[in-house]
Parts: sequence; C-alpha cells; structure tokens
Amino acid sequence: MRAMAYEQYGDPHTLQLMDLPTPKVGPGEVLIRAERAAVNPVDWKLMSGALDPMMNTYFPVIPGWDVYGVVDDVGPDVPEFSAGDRVASYARKDFVQGGTYAEYVSVPAASVAHVPDEVSADAAAGLPLAGLTALRCLQTLSVTEKDIVLIHAASGAVGRVASQLARELGARVIGTASEVNHQRLRDWGVEPVSYGEGLTGRVREVAPDGVTAVVDCVGGVLEQTLEVLTGGGRHVSIADPTVLEHQGRWVWVRPDGTRLESLLERVAEGRLSVDVDSVYPLERAAEAMQHNQRGARGKVLLDLTA
Repeated sequence: MRAMAYEQYGDPHTLQLMDLPTPKVGPGEVLIRAERAAVNPVDWKLMSGALDPMMNTYFPVIPGWDVYGVVDDVGPDVPEFSAGDRVASYARKDFVQGGTYAEYVSVPAASVAHVPDEVSADAAAGLPLAGLTALRCLQTLSVTEKDIVLIHAASGAVGRVASQLARELGARVIGTASEVNHQRLRDWGVEPVSYGEGLTGRVREVAPDGVTAVVDCVGGVLEQTLEVLTGGGRHVSIADPTVLEHQGRWVWVRPDGTRLESLLERVAEGRLSVDVDSVYPLERAAEAMQHNQRGARGKVLLDLTA
C-alpha cells in the first residue's frame, strides 16, 4: 500500500512516500480503506521525537491518528461492522508505528464509529481527535448551564468543538482568539476576547467575578487561568501538565468509538460544525504538516484517494 512514513525522527521533510505492507486485521480489529486523514499537531511533535519518553516508537513510522474511510475487512468477533460501512476513528494505539497517512489502517473495533450519511468525508476525518478531546475536557470539568467557561484558543481545532459543546450544555462561554476569528466565535454564541498581554483584564471586563471553569487548548496560560478562576473553580489543559501542580487536570484523550459516534450524530443533526482549512494529496503530507504548524484556520486533511 502507499503510505507516507519516516525512518528516523526529524522535521516534516523526513516524510517519504513508501510502499509498505497492508496491515494485518486481527481479532477485534477493523481494516479501514482510508479516504481522508487529518493532520494534527501531535503528528509533527511525535515526528520530532518530543514524545519519545512517553511512547514506544517502531520505525518506519506512518504518522496520523485521525481517519475516515470504508471498512475493507474485519477480524474475528467484530459483529458491529461489515465491509462497506462508512467509518471514522481516533486511531491512536499504545505505540507509534502504523498510523493513518496510508491507504489502509487497522484499528481496534472499540475505537471505530459509524459515520451517518449526512456527514461528509472531510468532517468525519477532521472530528475524531479534536472532538473527543473537547468532549473529554468538558466531561472532566462537569460543565453545566451554571458555568462561565473560559476557553483558551477557542478558534483552534479543540477549542472550536469545546466552544460549541459548552454552549449546547447551556454554559456561558468566553473564548480567546485573534480578532480575525472573533466573528466566528460570536456565531457559536461565544464571547470573544483577544489573547496576549492584558488577557486577565479583558476577561475581567466581561466576567467581573471571574470564571468557574477553564479549558486550556494552547499552553503557557496557567498564570492567567489562576488569576481569573473563581474560588472552587476547575481547570484542565491539553498542553500543560504543570496544571497538575495547581489542582488542575491534564487531559490526554483515549480512543472511544461510542463517544465519537455521538459527536458524529451531532454533526449530522447540524448541532456541531467542523471547519476544514485545506485538503492535500497524500504525497504532499509534508506541506500539510507545515501548514498545520503555521496555524491553519480549520482542519488540514490528506486525501488518500487522489
């Protein structure tokens, strides 16, 4: 099968187009014929070696944890999926090797979700990691309609989904973003504030008594979080493990097909949107990664069929 892979740690240009064996499909697994994969920051962070202390890596590595495609085959004891089913997955495994920048990927059935007919391939591919992370953050915080939630980097992939889900829960939501993204946040019912120096004061202008919950999607904002958090307030980060030293929670989301399916159903019903910035052919995966590094306005995807 065609795949983009790397044989040693490095930058995006380390990626090479390779012809690699099609993955085996074992008991409890689904073999997906991929049509779209999403590029996420974790892909190039893993490639750089930054997460080597945390995860075992076996070269050559095919990067990618998000995938949309069609079931090609199933292993023993997988009654919930059949060949031809439209599916999506947050396909992270316990080690780094066989990712989603490839024509085929094998995934545990528990990590796979059916994709409703109303959901496009692009939306289904762009949702898994960001959507499940956002959902996990809000569930960890036990957000309700009584909360005022501050979301750092609300216009980023995780922040966009978290903003929409928090509003659906009835919470008041304040989101940090650059001014070019403020109107998009307003469209979701989010109160935008500009990030950067003076952030604490700007948040206090719209929430004088502080906020009851904070979702940090960017890192480097712990001081501001603590300054605007009410007594007894809760906070999580997906980027800064030092929150654990300040009664916060560090979220590293697990694959979960059932929860992903619930998010895809929201997309099908028009209750959740997934913004797509651009779609690259597989062989231009290095360019797609670099675009993601620069800060895309929406999901960057790979087309595995081109």
